[in-house]
Amino acid sequence: MVDTAQRPTPRSPKPNTTDAAASKSGSSGAAALDPSVNTGPIKVAGDPTAPHVNVESLSRALLGTWADVRLAARELTARPDMQRIEGLSMEDHRARVFEQLKVLAANGHVHRAFPTYLGGHDDHGGNIAGFEELVIADPSMQIKGGVQWGLFGAAVLHLGTKKHHDAYLPDIMSLAVPGAFAMTEIGHGSDVASIGTTATYDVETEEFVVHTPFRAAWKEYLGNAARDGIAAVVFAQLITQGVNHGVHAFYVQLRDATGAFLPGIGGEDDGLKGGLNGIDNGRLHFDNVRIPRENLLNRYGDVAEDGTYSSPIASPGRRFFTMLGTLVQGRVSLDGAAVAASALALTIAITYGGQRRQFTAGSDTDEEVILDYQRHQRRLIPRLATTYAANFAHDEFLVKFDAVFSGKADTDADRQDLETLAAALKPLSTWHALDTLQEAREACGGAGFIAENRFVGLRADLDVYATFEGDNNVLLQLVAKRLLTDYSKQFAKADPGALARYVFKQATDRAYNGSGLHRLTQNVADLGSTARSIGALRDITVQRELLTGRVEGMIAAAATVLRPASKLPKKQAAALFNSQQNQLIEAARAHGELLQWEAFSRAVDATTDAGTAQVLTWLRDLFGLGLIEKNLAWYLINGRLSAQRAQAITSYIDRLIARLRPHAQDLVDSFGYSQAHLRAPIASGIEAERQAEARDYYANLRASGEAPVDEKSHHKKK
Repeated sequence: MVDTAQRPTPRSPKPNTTDAAASKSGSSGAAALDPSVNTGPIKVAGDPTAPHVNVESLSRALLGTWADVRLAARELTARPDMQRIEGLSMEDHRARVFEQLKVLAANGHVHRAFPTYLGGHDDHGGNIAGFEELVIADPSMQIKGGVQWGLFGAAVLHLGTKKHHDAYLPDIMSLAVPGAFAMTEIGHGSDVASIGTTATYDVETEEFVVHTPFRAAWKEYLGNAARDGIAAVVFAQLITQGVNHGVHAFYVQLRDATGAFLPGIGGEDDGLKGGLNGIDNGRLHFDNVRIPRENLLNRYGDVAEDGTYSSPIASPGRRFFTMLGTLVQGRVSLDGAAVAASALALTIAITYGGQRRQFTAGSDTDEEVILDYQRHQRRLIPRLATTYAANFAHDEFLVKFDAVFSGKADTDADRQDLETLAAALKPLSTWHALDTLQEAREACGGAGFIAENRFVGLRADLDVYATFEGDNNVLLQLVAKRLLTDYSKQFAKADPGALARYVFKQATDRAYNGSGLHRLTQNVADLGSTARSIGALRDITVQRELLTGRVEGMIAAAATVLRPASKLPKKQAAALFNSQQNQLIEAARAHGELLQWEAFSRAVDATTDAGTAQVLTWLRDLFGLGLIEKNLAWYLINGRLSAQRAQAITSYIDRLIARLRPHAQDLVDSFGYSQAHLRAPIASGIEAERQAEARDYYANLRASGEAPVDEKSHHKKK
């Protein structure tokens, strides 16, 4: 890539021990190099004391725990035959994606999570790491692969037993049996527990009868359902001996060898969608379709020949959430894929912004690089900070996921924490990706609207990420309920006075609990001067206190309102809870942002290169203070910040962004995407060539003496 923007002069490889020590303390590194907000110049190109980003080591850190797997996946996504071709018809796109899935199956890229005795690797974290990289080639290929191996195959793996693994997984892994994951219904999207499809056991024939009793019970939005799916894992209410034992999963054959639906099974093509048109999404319905008793995926619930139901989990509610919890990997992979898409978009937009010139603001002849304009920096660099935070949080999330699914840490508490983490992070990263793709598109002007520059296609394809694998708002409500549960356990025996004091007075000295809910340890008082105020806000402890205090304060306030709910009739209790729903969802979102900030802080602490650590500290501070700036109204209303300090935050954020500007290209280059991954002409260096050609043309014209005289200059001479 060609970058015309000035950069700091690289330091000697020998670290500055003072800077290194400062960076290890989190925010104190920034304070050590920047003692005052009002004095001292911003260190830029040519200053040998300016920090320098070690792109190679930072790239390795961003690749995370499964770096080798990601690099192998990127070799695959760099292949032209695995990449999306813009402008294909829906049918041609579907056909191309199906052929790409054959490549994935042939090289084993998608088999890492399956058992070793079947040709897999029992590597659950590596499987997700490699899978989410596929979004760079074509989101349709990634999601269709996710349907086949991450949903259909994973349901057989995690909800079935060895007899199902031996019977079904080899053909699923090889793509000999393309399949659908038939959970969602038209009438019950995120409310899986209430789905209408039934599977009623017939003791005389030892079969289940799968039936959709009404139109709203049709299975909808199913990948592979419209064209390619031969079988499906169908979720239905299991009924035996007149008792409904709740939602269970069943393996159901859909089509015969000719591709025709089997008797009693019907479906429709969803047709053209807003994105992901390489996937044959469709809907299915069942009219008293009979399947063998053995087709029940019976890891968590079984039916004997005589119709007797049994389960290793006695509680129906706990059984339901355990079954769904085994399928959490979809949310994990969407979190990572959204981060990758954000990184790709920012790499393109920042590279272009560092080359594109417009307006002669500081010169009579040379136009300015648009990334040097403050507003352009404000549009992109804070989103870069958020992407870094999401990247580091995702790797920790993936490590947690691998520990649970490998059995290293697979208690009920571990699974609950994993589900809460998934519900907290997936909404943030997918919303952020959509916001970043849109802002990056606009920041590149008309060039960003050209399909070959990737933004519009990625924005359309990722749009649905906000609502599948769990609607983002519904997921955050699950997080809020977990936070309320933790709060209620802590204060189960507290009297109303204690609760009131908790809400309105700061508490002290409490560490983090398992869910990540923290206590604010002090008020941030105004110190009298802007410089001293900012000095305090740079401190990592103060940032943590402000971010955790907002989460805990919002949960505590809602919990106080909801405290009488347990003694109210069901309808009134529901209405009371509904009155706090928005507050709770905002608290859950703040909780997810806190988790990202904590992960970013740990990544800063783990960075050994002094210059890189300093730049990452500024970037982390930008992320943290940006969250506070976004929610200044809450901090002011609740007395957590003075008006003076609130005003100083915005000023300091602008200063941080200016500090980070010289490092912007290094920070996006550290994501590690080559031109084969970017595939955006505006990020290829062609814009710098055009700008250089134009500048040379006008310089030569002026030097020749043949340049026309500007009208204003002409009038002045007269």
